[in-house]
Amino acid sequence: MSNGADNFYKSDKVILQKVTFDNQYKMKVVGNLFTPKGLDRNARHPAIIVGHPMGAVKEQSSNLYAQKLAERGFVTLAIDQSFWGESEGQPRNAVAPEIYSEAFSAAVDYLGTQSFVDRDRIGVLGICGSGSFVISAAKIDPRMKAIATISMYDMGAASRNGLKHSQMLEQRKKILEAAA
Repeated sequence: MSNGADNFYKSDKVILQKVTFDNQYKMKVVGNLFTPKGLDRNARHPAIIVGHPMGAVKEQSSNLYAQKLAERGFVTLAIDQSFWGESEGQPRNAVAPEIYSEAFSAAVDYLGTQSFVDRDRIGVLGICGSGSFVISAAKIDPRMKAIATISMYDMGAASRNGLKHSQMLEQRKKILEAAA
């Protein structure tokens, strides 16, 4: 436990099911589907997809948020982004924002196939780096009806400008030259 937060929390009020589905690049995405115990599977329920921070996996903060939301009656799906955790992708730990954003649409596809999910009430929650990916995904996927971020980190702006705009234009040009 760090500062009272248990990132590896295991709820006794929800059921965990490991699931897999393909993204549009034919890569397997692995997720943890959480449903409240006693969920009426003959009714349709709202669902929330939860994305992890950059450098993390679903078993860390994503599962914590997904379980807490499932305890409150939502169907939730914590996913490993492609290249991370149990999801496919080479090289491992690659940074590919467009593929990350697409994973949320693939997760909407998957949830839409579940008879107990209300396809018109699917939301997305991005933690840290995933915060920017869920916004990118929602801009082009109208099936995402609610979008939320927690401790959003705008990787693009940080890469372009440095943290808190700490890099001047000449410094950024040198970084681009070195990368090239």
